Amino acid sequence: MATKSCAKFFETSKPYLAMISLQFGYAGMNIITKVSLNQGMSHYVLVVYRHAFATLVIAPFAFIFERKGQPKITFRNFMQIFILALLGPVIDQNFYYAGLKLTSPTFSCAMSNMLPAMTFVMAVFCRMEKINIKKVRCIAKIMGTLVTVAGAMLMTLYRGPIVEMVWAKHAHPHNNTNGTSTTGSLDKDWFLGCIFLIIATLAWASLFVLQAKAIETYKNHQLSLTSLVCFIGTLQAIAVTFVVEHNPSVWRIGWDMNLLAAAYAGIVTSSISYYVQGLVIKKRGPVFATAFSPLMMIIVAIMGSFILAEQIYLGGVMGAILIVIGLYSVLWGKHKEQIESKVADEIPLPVKDNAQIAVIAGPIIDATDNFTEEKYGHKGEANNKLSSVIITMPILEPPMKAYQDTKA
Repeated sequence: MATKSCAKFFETSKPYLAMISLQFGYAGMNIITKVSLNQGMSHYVLVVYRHAFATLVIAPFAFIFERKGQPKITFRNFMQIFILALLGPVIDQNFYYAGLKLTSPTFSCAMSNMLPAMTFVMAVFCRMEKINIKKVRCIAKIMGTLVTVAGAMLMTLYRGPIVEMVWAKHAHPHNNTNGTSTTGSLDKDWFLGCIFLIIATLAWASLFVLQAKAIETYKNHQLSLTSLVCFIGTLQAIAVTFVVEHNPSVWRIGWDMNLLAAAYAGIVTSSISYYVQGLVIKKRGPVFATAFSPLMMIIVAIMGSFILAEQIYLGGVMGAILIVIGLYSVLWGKHKEQIESKVADEIPLPVKDNAQIAVIAGPIIDATDNFTEEKYGHKGEANNKLSSVIITMPILEPPMKAYQDTKA
């Protein structure tokens, strides 16, 4: 009995353990990438290597498990994949790494929590979301979006005093994570990094909106879609790097932190995370998966203070709190929307009762059909007339009661 209870508890805990593990994986990516960027690695080259690793890891699984029934790559499908690759691997990742280099891992993770709110705004503009002010869930999503934007603006425009961590208070009292000595230059870099992170989040939200359309074609071939996006994104990132970086030495990579950053980001956060997160979303839904995002920010703040001696500012803490509040407000609204949608899908169930009534009242329907067919002279109008009679037939009592009265 105890073994059965433990097995049941472990089965129930699997989604929670999976999402918590993913947050540690994402946090590690932010820390390792920050160290690599601080050591001088070009973020353009990092994007190329990251998605090259991701393609090499995902493509074999797509070939093995999704060889049959591959959708034809039409011009429309190719353009969808091309734009997805442009939004994700190229625009989002390049701007995110640029913002991460100019700010800090904790700050970057906090800004990425704006994603659900920005996705909601993009979906409204694309008419994929309908706003009804009378619905509490819509008000929650709108208010959550406004609070999230307010938190992002607070983090961007106000830094405030340094918040000392207890465990790092005496370790590196005056270490500057951005490597700048003047406050004016630091503030300028910080503001520019904020803008880069906002653009990255906006591109990622746009990718989610467009991906909803692409998945309709690749519904049963999501590994193939991911492989194609990573592959096309790698080619695009190579083209961008050749245009921006004119020094061939930036491509040089050895057995160092740069290789670890590229391999870790490609394998863990662009391959394993896609698969694990897909399983969790399939089992518990997207709201459950997204709700763990703030945990990454907390993990990164703790790891960053230990490893990078990262300085956390009061404005960042206050803005992060606002963003998390807005995040959960939007997620609550989406959760209520999913519940209402699920209930709406179950509404057609009473049609079974109408079928039972039709079976019980067979002679009446036959009589109506014969009468209508004689009157109109052909079955097409008879069927239409019959359909209207059945749909508008009033139900005065429950079907089981009607059946019992007929049997009596």
